[in-house]
Amino acid sequence: MKIPLTKYGWPQVVTFPAALLALMLVLLLIGILFLPPWLILLVEAILAVALVWVFSFFRDPHRICPSDKNLLIAPADGRITNIETVEHDSFIGGAAIRIGIFMSIFNTHINRAPCNVKVEKITYRKGKYKNAANPSSGQTNESNDLNLVRTDSPGDKLVVRQISGCIARRIVCKTSQGRALTSGEKFGMIKFGSRTELYVPVRKDIKCLVKVGDKVKAGLTPVIRYEEKDISREGRQNGSIKD
Repeated sequence: MKIPLTKYGWPQVVTFPAALLALMLVLLLIGILFLPPWLILLVEAILAVALVWVFSFFRDPHRICPSDKNLLIAPADGRITNIETVEHDSFIGGAAIRIGIFMSIFNTHINRAPCNVKVEKITYRKGKYKNAANPSSGQTNESNDLNLVRTDSPGDKLVVRQISGCIARRIVCKTSQGRALTSGEKFGMIKFGSRTELYVPVRKDIKCLVKVGDKVKAGLTPVIRYEEKDISREGRQNGSIKD
C-alpha cells in the first residue's frame, strides 16, 4: 500500500527514517553484547515509535475540498488560537480579521489555499523562533506572507502567513508570484510544529464559522462564509451580475 507522503518533506522524509533504522540495527547487533535484553527492547520500541511519527508528520492525506465559492477554508490543520481584528493590514489596506491556527507536531503540516486566488506577492521575513502557540509569535517569528487576491466575487485581498515555531526551522513555499491557486490547492508546508494565520478584510457580509479552541483541517474546514445575498447585491451594483 502506498504511503501518502508529501513531496515537501524531502530530504528529511528519507534521511530521518534511514538514520533511525540504522540506529535500530546497530543497537540490535552491538547492544546485545553489552546491554540487558529488556533495555534493548525498550530502546528499540522508542525508536520504532519515533520512526512511525516521522512518517506520520510528513503524511499528505487526500482531501476533497468544498466547492462553495462563498467559503474560505482553513489553510492549515491545527487548533484555532485567536480570532481578532487587526486595525490595519498594509496589503489589505484596512482593518482585517486575523485567524491564527497552531499546528502541533502531531498535525498534518501541509498548507493550502483558502479559496480560488491569485498570488500577488510573496514576502519572506527573518525572525525569532518563539513558541508558535503564542499568537504574538506571528509578529516576531520567521515568517512568509502570501498576498492573495480572490478570483471569485468579491475580489478581496487576503493574506496567508506561514510562521515557524521554536522547533520548526524550515518554511516551504512552492508557489510563485502571479500563479493562480484553486481552493484547497497545496502550496507548501512548515516543518516540525508551527503556525499559520489567515487575514480577511473586515466586511459586514461575512460570518466567522469558527471559534477559539476549534480544531480545523486544511482544505476541509470552512472558517469564513460570505453571505450569498450580499455578494449577489454587490455584483449587481458593480454590473458583474445580470438579472
